[in-house]
Formats: sequence, structure tokens, C-alpha cells
Amino acid sequence: MKTHHLAAMKTTSAPSTPKRVLCAALILVAASLSACGDKAKEKKPGQALASVNGEEVTVLQLNEELQRAGVTAAQQDTASKQLLQVLIDRQLLQEAAAKENLDRDPKVMQAIDRAKSLIIAQAYLQKRVGNTNKPSAKEVEDYFNAHPEFFSNRKQFSMSEIVIGANDLTPEVRTAADSAKSLEEVAVWMDAHKIKYGRTQITRSTADVPPQLSSKLLGMPKGQLFVVKEGQRAMFISVTEVKDAPVTLAVAGPQIEQFLVNKKNKEVANAELQRLRADAKIEYINKSMMPDPKSAPTLPAGAAPTSAVAGADAGPVADQNGGAPGVATPNAAAPAAAPGAEASTDKAALDRGVAGLK
Repeated sequence: MKTHHLAAMKTTSAPSTPKRVLCAALILVAASLSACGDKAKEKKPGQALASVNGEEVTVLQLNEELQRAGVTAAQQDTASKQLLQVLIDRQLLQEAAAKENLDRDPKVMQAIDRAKSLIIAQAYLQKRVGNTNKPSAKEVEDYFNAHPEFFSNRKQFSMSEIVIGANDLTPEVRTAADSAKSLEEVAVWMDAHKIKYGRTQITRSTADVPPQLSSKLLGMPKGQLFVVKEGQRAMFISVTEVKDAPVTLAVAGPQIEQFLVNKKNKEVANAELQRLRADAKIEYINKSMMPDPKSAPTLPAGAAPTSAVAGADAGPVADQNGGAPGVATPNAAAPAAAPGAEASTDKAALDRGVAGLK
């Protein structure tokens, strides 16, 4: 009995050759079905518009691109074809990069992680600030009345400008500009000394420049020269005309309303960040990186995923505190220029504030 039992055990544990072949075939079929199942899971949702080396480009992807591009209904057919080519090109580049293992490059992986973090954080903030109530008509009117310099008493400056490289703004050049009676004399002097420059005409208003700079411009005599250094260039500017350019409440109202909504959104987002910080256990391993306890953390535009709230305080005076152009500052107080207002042909020219004035 014992011997028979051992034989039976051997028989069950060692199938014959035909059985082994059958088992192997079944395993291969199962593996193939599993692979097909995985591929089905990986298949992108949405109707396919094209296939790039077997990888589908779908309607959902195209709709996302159309939405991000802000395409109007009238432009949709043409734009759809163009954006589909963009998606195809992107897929080709992505595949080529993967073949060279660029998707494993530490810098690329770090950028992907950062983008993912920003998107998720932004989605959370959008959920929190998405239900902000619109300001009342009285709130809009109160803001309008509280800032006559941006609206009812708005002034418009017409200015001439000579632009040179920042490195060319030498003491000798400054001295020549100080002694010049007009911008034309500055141009003649630069021609004589073979200094390259460009000339432009710009139009700004009291709603477009920091209040400190605006008050200085209003107090300057016609033709007064001043210098603004901005990044890699320097500008010699002369005010040629100042005229009234009032904006009515009817025109400015929608812009003020959006500004107040954005401002409220930023306040809600900052309050939520404060709550999260209060509930969290934050330890600074490097003590030198600890923030100043007197300064509460806020949401600087561009430094946090705040497209739903970014620029809540940004407007024509977004640089009044000396921040970089485009960075929202806590004390900014004006909405974007009202519809119909003349836009500047060179917005960066005066955004650096009063520091460069003579």
C-alpha cells in the first residue's frame, strides 16, 4: 500500500510529456489574455481620432487642448485639425524621448512630480474657492467711488521713449541726459557717440502705473526727462501730453466685479492655507530656512498652483511694491484696465516704479 501511494504521488506530480505541452499552452494563452486585459485597461478613454504607432489620440485630449487654447465655436473646425497635428507631434516626441530613456532622467522626473503636485494642489484650491459669491452692485460702486484715480479722474500720459541696453547706461550717458533739454538732444548725443538705441511712443494712464509713479508724472512739467532701468535695458522717457481719460461705472463695473471676486478667492485660499498649516506638524530640519514669524505665508502668483486665485490683487498697479512684473502684491488696488482704455505699447517700460526716476 505504501509503494502504491508513492507511485500515485509521482504520477500526479510529474505529468506525461503531452500533458506538459498542454499545460504550457494553457499558460501561454492565459498570459496572452492577461496582456490583452492590461492593454484594454491602459487604453485611453474617448473616441480615437488618430493612432500614432499604435497609441491613440482621442477626442478628450483634443477637447482639452481646445479649451486651453480658448478656441471660439467659429474657429473650432480649423483649430481642431491644427491641434490634432500638435497632439500627434507631441506623441511622436514623447515616444522618441522614451526610446532614449529621457523619461527616466532625474530632472525630467522631478519636473513631472512638480507638475503633478501643482495640478492636484490647484484642484483642491479650486474646489475650496469655487463657490465665492459675486459682489453686490453697491460693493462695485463703492470700489469705483473709492478709487477716482483709476476711473472718474483717470489721466492719460502720452510719452516718448529711447531704449538702450542697461550696460550702456554709464555715468557719461546719465550726465549727457541730465544736461539735455529734450529727448531729441539725447538721441543726437547717442548718434554722435555711436550708442545703439530704439525709439517708441507709449501711452499709459493713472490706472496702469504705480500710484507713486503716477503722482510724480502728474507733477512733472511737459518734456521732463526721467530714466527707468528695467532688466537688461534702460529707458529715457519724456511725458509729451497729459489729458483726462475718465471711465464710467457702466464700463468699469464688470472689471471691478471680477477683481473683487478674485480678491475674495485669494482671501479664502489664504485662509485655507492658514488652517492647513495650523493643523499640520511642520518641522524645519535646516533652521536657517525658517520663515519670519511676523510674516504670515500667502499665495504669491506663480509660486503656488493658484490659477483660480492667482492675481487676485494683480492689476495695473501690481508692481507698486517693487515686485517683479506680473507678480501679485498684497496692496495692489486696481482691477485690469477698463474696456476701451488705450493699452500701453510697452507695458514693461514703467513697471519698475519710482526707483529709476531722476
